[in-house]
Amino acid sequence: MAGVTIEGVTKVYGSRESGIVAVSDLDIEISDGEFVVLVGPSGCGKSTTLRMVAGLETITEGTISIDGEIVNDSEPRDRDVAMVFQNYALYPHMTIRENIGFGLRYSSDLSKDDRIERVEDAAAMMGIEELLDDKPGQLSGGQRQRVALGRAIVREPQAFLFDEPLSNLDAKLRVKMRTEILQLQRELGVTSIYVTHDQAEAMTMGDRVAVLDGGELQQLAPPQEVYDHPVNRFVAGFIGSPSMDFMETTVEERNDRYVLVGRSNDTLSYALDRSVTERLELEGGTDLTLGVRPEDLDVIGDPADRDPRNSFEATVDVVEPMGSDNFLTLDVGESDSWTARVDSSFVPEEGSQVGVTFDESVLHLFAADGETLKSQGTTTESYHEAEPMTP
Repeated sequence: MAGVTIEGVTKVYGSRESGIVAVSDLDIEISDGEFVVLVGPSGCGKSTTLRMVAGLETITEGTISIDGEIVNDSEPRDRDVAMVFQNYALYPHMTIRENIGFGLRYSSDLSKDDRIERVEDAAAMMGIEELLDDKPGQLSGGQRQRVALGRAIVREPQAFLFDEPLSNLDAKLRVKMRTEILQLQRELGVTSIYVTHDQAEAMTMGDRVAVLDGGELQQLAPPQEVYDHPVNRFVAGFIGSPSMDFMETTVEERNDRYVLVGRSNDTLSYALDRSVTERLELEGGTDLTLGVRPEDLDVIGDPADRDPRNSFEATVDVVEPMGSDNFLTLDVGESDSWTARVDSSFVPEEGSQVGVTFDESVLHLFAADGETLKSQGTTTESYHEAEPMTP
């Protein structure tokens, strides 16, 4: 087992001048035994990064080190890593026993008896001992994924690399398998890099989460810190389900107070605490993006009961019953819509008017360039000066 260091790594497809930049100047240091999740939208560079660590893609610039040794020029078989692919990558003509033990025949000098013992131990760990003589075509998707994991485990590598391994499974099985993978990693203590576009997997599995966009690292932090203190609007909108609600506002000075006024909803008039405006050095006329998570909204059935100073009116477009909660899609002005997560007992009529408010402690504020100025739970401190959370 060993740590993995990605330092200044860039990947360009084509020429450096006119090619496609898939990954740009990426820096990530992964400690021995740590589970780090790379998450982001399609095309953000997460799978390319994983493939560069595995040696399946060449590096244009930068270095990748495993256990302190630079492996840029090492062949994949010499890097002592095991990769679990999205499509399982099992040989259909081989038995499960042969699939699991295939890599050992070419990457180790173990005797036949030792290889058999390792394969059986890995199969027992994954609960598939009775399937060893079957072929992949006889197995369900979940069973095939366990075989792929067993093939990685049996090699006893320095690092596990997971490339969206649960994408082909149904929702219920995905939840079960991500728990099993996490338990397995904790038991073995192997350094792991996990790629997914599913933020639920990222939040529940990673010791730290690396959010990528456009080939660039946006934030690397423990899941809760990424959720509560996103460094910019992209991270704030990408992490969280339903995603964060945004509204464009302008700062106005009224009666010696600074107030956020909605540009698409003129019923929003939110007075900021003086400590916030002083800390952020806000001035009248400044454009800011306001952000609030759906679960932090208070929806008032009768808009006449709302406090006009710190709330706004909205129209209920859609009510989605989710069992324990209802999701309300709200028309908040022009083409903007918000989602509110409310108790299942609150079921307003579609088309009705409601009031919407929220506490200042849950308010996020973003500058014109998308940088976070204030995040959840902070009032007198900006995100960058808040005490960082430890992994």
